[in-house]
Amino acid sequence: MFDVTDVQGNILRGYRQPRVRHLILAVADATEARSWLGATVSGAGSVPQVTSQAPWDEKPSVCFNIGLTFEGLRALGAASSSLASFPTEFVEGMTARAEKLGDIGDSAPEHWPAPFDKPRDVHLIASIYAKDVADLDRVQGQALQNGRAFRLLGVREGFNFHGDYVHFGYHDNISQPRFAEIHDPADYPDPQPMAPLGTVLLGYPNNFEGLLWRVPDPVALGRNGTFNAFRVLAQDVVGFESYLTEAAKYLLTQRGVDELLPPGDEGKIGPGLSREAALREIVAAQMCGRWRNGVPLAKSPDTPYPEPPLPEEQLNNFDYPAASGCPYSSHIRRSNPRDAQIVQRVANNSRRLVRRGMPYGPPYDPDKPDAADAPERGLLGNFIGASLGAQFEAMCTDWVNVGLQDPRVTGSNDPLIGANARETGWFDVVLKSGNTFRLRSLPRFVRTRGGAYTFLPSISAIRYLGSLGK
Repeated sequence: MFDVTDVQGNILRGYRQPRVRHLILAVADATEARSWLGATVSGAGSVPQVTSQAPWDEKPSVCFNIGLTFEGLRALGAASSSLASFPTEFVEGMTARAEKLGDIGDSAPEHWPAPFDKPRDVHLIASIYAKDVADLDRVQGQALQNGRAFRLLGVREGFNFHGDYVHFGYHDNISQPRFAEIHDPADYPDPQPMAPLGTVLLGYPNNFEGLLWRVPDPVALGRNGTFNAFRVLAQDVVGFESYLTEAAKYLLTQRGVDELLPPGDEGKIGPGLSREAALREIVAAQMCGRWRNGVPLAKSPDTPYPEPPLPEEQLNNFDYPAASGCPYSSHIRRSNPRDAQIVQRVANNSRRLVRRGMPYGPPYDPDKPDAADAPERGLLGNFIGASLGAQFEAMCTDWVNVGLQDPRVTGSNDPLIGANARETGWFDVVLKSGNTFRLRSLPRFVRTRGGAYTFLPSISAIRYLGSLGK
């Protein structure tokens, strides 16, 4: 029987809090750390209480969750037989899997700053979600009041500076798997099938008929848990906006550009836009698969402002027919091919992930160029699924960075998040006729600046870990 109260929060349904602070911790004393874990689910309130997926009548001002690395489980004293039951990719950790993830060049782990430069020291990531900084500070102080349990290695903090938009200017947090046990299909129409619980939780059927992901031993530890790829992803917003200008100037020199943007249609793209500025937005939309306001190209290929307007709840109500206006190589089509025909025919829905992310760093202001010492900006991302290898890593390798889902894009990388390089990167802008303009010299816009594979244990598993050694 599925017990929603045994699942940590922010997995099956998001919090929608405007701020987050991730505390990156190392176990200092195993006995004290186990006692701390037990206290987080005791209801006593001596330390922050882990938020579960239990429905609430009133949204709390603060939510608190934890994830453990393999080294963290070892440091807490998990039995060797239990540690051996976890999947290889989790055991090896994110840094060992760097090439599969596209973490190469200046994204490689040897360039990650502390504390991610010493991955074996990262044991636990405690995440605080709140409305204001005062609550973040209060809960952090409460979590670390016993200085004997953990050492604080570092902090990563994010803030939704203008709603669900990210630094590249796109409306985000739109598409997520829906679960029949959690979501009402009438709330947000989406032709994709409801995801089975096993998409994200261990111990339940998934999209592979007759196949269950192994539940780590003992069942008290593994069931209702899941895995998370925590990623610190720096975004080169200046480089991205510059490339849009570069691409627009190139397109203006090409015969046939009028098919992409008929003269006089600039106003459909945005009020008062020049021809170059309108082409910039078309390129941005084709790279993503959505206009920056979230309207999908599959629903409105010619304008981000269709008439009648597309309401928020309809932004996911689309598929990819043969004549879709969404490029095969666009970001959203690569990461979630929906009903499109792909080479790996059974994989369409098998790699779906729950995504929880929040920007970090100052918002980009095009009227105020960055100084040489400007703070880094990017995304603090959580990519959650029951199998890191078959979901997160397979998506990164096969779809994002190789393009194996369709021979027309094989050999190219995701235009937004892929491991591109000026020497080899390319993207095909698609015309209504099906012809393309190939944009070359596509640079890398997103660099990995740290991360860890974590296990998100159930509430009962946290209680089990707290009882080890007793």
